[in-house]
Formats: sequence, C-alpha cells, structure tokens
Amino acid sequence: MSEVFEGYERQYCELSANLSRKCSSAGLLPPGEQKQQKVSEIKASLDDADVLIRKMDLEARSLQPSAKAALLAKLREYKSDLNKLKREFKRIASSNADQASREDLLESGMAGAHMASADQRERMAMSVERLNQSSDRIMESRRTMLETEDLGVSILQDLHQQRETLLHSHKKLHGVDDAIDKSKKVLTAMSRRMTKNKWIVGSIVGALVVAIIFILFYKFSHH
Repeated sequence: MSEVFEGYERQYCELSANLSRKCSSAGLLPPGEQKQQKVSEIKASLDDADVLIRKMDLEARSLQPSAKAALLAKLREYKSDLNKLKREFKRIASSNADQASREDLLESGMAGAHMASADQRERMAMSVERLNQSSDRIMESRRTMLETEDLGVSILQDLHQQRETLLHSHKKLHGVDDAIDKSKKVLTAMSRRMTKNKWIVGSIVGALVVAIIFILFYKFSHH
C-alpha cells in the first residue's frame, strides 16, 4: 500500500465525514444567510474532495498492477460516496433558492428526510471506519519501518565487530611475519657460524694430520 495514497485516503475520509455532518445541519436550517454560508462551505469542501479523488486516482495508476487494482476498486467506492454527497448538496442548494419548493418538500416528505438522515449517518459511519482502518495501516507501516531500522542498526554493529576482529587478526599476522623474519635471520646466522666452524675444525684436523705425518716421517727416517 502506497503511503502517499493512504495520506490522501485519510484526508478524504475526514473530509467526507465532515461533509456529511455539514449536509445534515444545513438541511435543517431555514433559508437565509446562515444557510447560504453553510452551502458555500459545503461547495468548497466538495471541491477539495474532488481534488483528493484526482490525486488518489493518479497515485493508484502509478503503482504496480498488483497494488493498483485494489486501490482503484477502493477509489470507485469513494467516487460513489462523493457523488451521493454532491446530490445531497444540490438538493440543499436548490431548496435554499426556492423556499416554496422546500416547504412543500418538508411538508410532504418527512419520511424521505428521515431516510436521507439515516443514509448520511451510514456514510458517516463508513467514513469513520475507513479512517480508522487507514490509521491502523499507517501505524503498522511505522512499526515495520522501526523494526527494519533496528535490524539495520544490529547488522551495522555486527559488521563493525567483524571489522575489529579482522583488524586484530591482521595485526597478529604482522606480528607472526616479524617473528618468522627474525627466526630466519637467526637460522641464517647460525648456519653461517656452523659453516665457519666446519672450516676451522677441518683446518685443525688437516694440520694435525700433517703434523702426525711429519712426526712419523721423522721417526722412520732416523732408524
């Protein structure tokens, strides 16, 4: 459901309920300035209702087909409701312009007036019910938005913790690399020392062998 459509719908329901009340009160007023003022107010409200109907129609037709069908069906009900209000307004306006005709209608059609009042009460009840439904849908949409926001905050916190963990692991890996480099240097130095010691030991052994050979040669040569 489009939140823009729901906003227009709520305004229309409020306006429709207000129009029903104004039509009911205007129908009971005698011809005169007070009734003429009431008729002018009703006319202005009907114009506002026409504007809201057009806005809802444009918003509904801009949506996806799955959502558009339901909203257009709802819009047909609102147009029918507005047409009833317009007919009621014409009756009130024409009765104000022709006092004699209104008096005849009041004298001969009390039953019709009662039926019209019942119809107006029914429309008011429907408008109030639609207004309550729109308010419930708006509250539900707000709850969903808040839940989505909380979920987004939780995900961001988890990502931040994971980032900190990765940075910590990265630092540890740098420490391990440094230790490995140091170990390589130590092993290289030890290898060099061992090679040097081997040459020294080899030289000593060679010198001893030469000395032994020389001593043996000296002994054998004097016998």
